[in-house]
Amino acid sequence: MARISMYSTAVCPYCIRAEQLLRSKGVTEIEKIRVDLQPELRVEMTEKTGRRTVPQIYINDEHVGGFDDLAALNRAGKLDPLLLK
Repeated sequence: MARISMYSTAVCPYCIRAEQLLRSKGVTEIEKIRVDLQPELRVEMTEKTGRRTVPQIYINDEHVGGFDDLAALNRAGKLDPLLLK
């Protein structure tokens, strides 16, 4: 199973939906990088992704984007192959 990391906050509904989608695909571990607890991590996220909103999701060090991007990958049938790498 792929390694998943996600920049997130505690109460972000899109973060929760992203986690639910990943769990429905069998993902058991998600490294959550909480930008609400450590503001310097939001700066890091913005520099790495060019985006300021959460979630920002990485699968095996590949930035896939936010929840909408993750859901689009799933609808296109491209998420499962990424998770199997």
